[in-house]
Amino acid sequence: MAKDTEKLIRQLSLISYLMAERRPVTATEIRRDVEGYSGMNEDAFARRFYADRAELDSLGIALTVDKPADGIAEQENYSLRPENFHLPAIAFSDGELAALQTALSLLDGEFAYAEPLRLALQQISWGRPSPLRAPDQSGVALGMTASAGGHELSQRLAKIETAIFRHKTVVFDYYTMQRDEVGRRKVDPYHLLFQGGQFYLLGRSHERDAIRVFRLSRIRGKVAYATKAEHDFKRPADFDPRPYANRAVWQFGDVEGTAEVWVSERIAWQVERHFGRFGSTRPAEDGAIVLCTDYAVSRLVAAWVLGLGEHARVLGPPELADEVARRAALVAERHEGSFETAAPVRRPAPGALEGDDGGSSRREAAIRPERFARLVTLASVLIEAGRAGRRLPKDDVAELLQVSDAELREDINVLNVVNFGGGSYVLYAELLDNGEIEVDPEPYSDNFARPARLLPVEAKALVAAIDLIGEHIPEGSLGSAREKIVAALGEDPTETGLQIATGGGDDSEVAAVVSRAIAGRRLLALEYYKANEDEFSRRTVEPYALTNGREGWYVASYDPTAEGMRHFRLDRVKQAEVLDATYEPRPEVDPAAEVEGWLRTGEVPASRSARVWMAPERARWAREEHRVAEELADGALVVELSFAGTDWLVREVLKEAGDAVVLEPEDAREAVRAAVSRLAPSLR
Repeated sequence: MAKDTEKLIRQLSLISYLMAERRPVTATEIRRDVEGYSGMNEDAFARRFYADRAELDSLGIALTVDKPADGIAEQENYSLRPENFHLPAIAFSDGELAALQTALSLLDGEFAYAEPLRLALQQISWGRPSPLRAPDQSGVALGMTASAGGHELSQRLAKIETAIFRHKTVVFDYYTMQRDEVGRRKVDPYHLLFQGGQFYLLGRSHERDAIRVFRLSRIRGKVAYATKAEHDFKRPADFDPRPYANRAVWQFGDVEGTAEVWVSERIAWQVERHFGRFGSTRPAEDGAIVLCTDYAVSRLVAAWVLGLGEHARVLGPPELADEVARRAALVAERHEGSFETAAPVRRPAPGALEGDDGGSSRREAAIRPERFARLVTLASVLIEAGRAGRRLPKDDVAELLQVSDAELREDINVLNVVNFGGGSYVLYAELLDNGEIEVDPEPYSDNFARPARLLPVEAKALVAAIDLIGEHIPEGSLGSAREKIVAALGEDPTETGLQIATGGGDDSEVAAVVSRAIAGRRLLALEYYKANEDEFSRRTVEPYALTNGREGWYVASYDPTAEGMRHFRLDRVKQAEVLDATYEPRPEVDPAAEVEGWLRTGEVPASRSARVWMAPERARWAREEHRVAEELADGALVVELSFAGTDWLVREVLKEAGDAVVLEPEDAREAVRAAVSRLAPSLR
């Protein structure tokens, strides 16, 4: 029998023994009565029992130790309080449970934590309909699902997840984008962050003796443990991951200064709503505002300001204002006349996208839950069926746990030998020839017939799924369900392992209004800012679904005026109102039709393609983000950008702050020149 299997039998038998005894027991009694310990000598028992206690404690299952007054270890008494094993009952409303079930149905198979999510939902929905039988939900479609994205990334994520759990130092080769070099890194992994379609590792770099952020897609090769020790480090008690998920792109790194950015009245509402949290705002003349924000990378502040066009300018510090003016002048200079590029040295295969896929493609789940979690869930499912006197279809159980027939058979064999001591077993389950499982529960098996505490990876998966979707399910509430789950757990899992950073701005109020319209099949009136054309429009639309993509959340709607489907970004909705008038759903409308397209890839629906030169200094980043058409001898790139209108392309070029040049078509080059000329007065 494998060592891991022996350990699981010991740990489950220890839990069942302590729960059945309902009294403190001595180490001698445990060694004598608990399956897996009886054949050991005293030293071996002491080592194994200590290791098992430590591992159970890390899973949130803490034994109570009563020490004698004289401190003799052999006379310590051990017990397991029911609340340390069982999950407190959570009184979910039907709407909350439906929302949780919808979360699983939306994420299943595409979420890196999909498998522990399934187990977590099985536990928290105890006694209610199975989370696998989710209601049909056409009001939400997901383009971004926090999938790991590819086999290599999945392996890295799984290894790092385990290292965080076990407090193991890891080593890996890492590509540093700023220095364009690969180097060895030794890191104490503290936390995972998912942001903008990518997973990041937060941890202490041994080379810098400081907290650093590592993007998993930039790790090269395999992630390995640095030592063979059981544990290598202890995460500092004062480590707080939340600030890392609440930074603007220009705030990653050591602070250089504080930017003061004037924003016109036309878009002040949008900047304040979506960027105000990265600093502070104060009113200015004529309804404008001034945003004060710390920055670590001046180029990125300049790029953001230039992307806002004539509606923003830097007031200070002077060196930042000078950089914005210099970069605007560079954009103008590089779009005057013809632009000469170096000779091409390599032309990638047509359609090849350099770099990784951004974690947005449909992939298998990366994280498999601890087998301990799977066995506890399986035990509860089998005992419940046995007490009800019904047989379970084997295929249904395998589907629930996402295991093969062989794995299910092995798990059942393990549970069949878990016992309470003295020959009292938890259950006996038999796989019948007709594909069913018949269960004979033992008298004390009710200890496992209640939901067990969520193990760390299950809790992480559950809250991460809620945070990924947020309040974007029209029927039911994930927000209130989250509050109840955190209260039952006694802590917020985002503080101890995985954080989902919300993309875009704070659109929760707009999302709530849109959700009401979708749920009631009522028309929705929008005041919408079209950034590319710099104009507001008023639309009355039929809202069908909320869907997310790389740049935030959208409402997928049928626009009767345009006679077609349109997607409106929530962070560009200035006002939304649910009207009294209702609409009949159109059978030809598929709100999820774009999920596999531009929502996942970030490439806008287009009828034209532009060739854009990217400077050598920006080529490394461009290679990750765009389709490369040519590699040039000086290290620059030519990329292809699909676009439907030149206004969008101009804004993308301005956001590159002088490091991008439109080569063709010519009308797009002219549009860039015109846009820079409009900026000139605000840069003086």
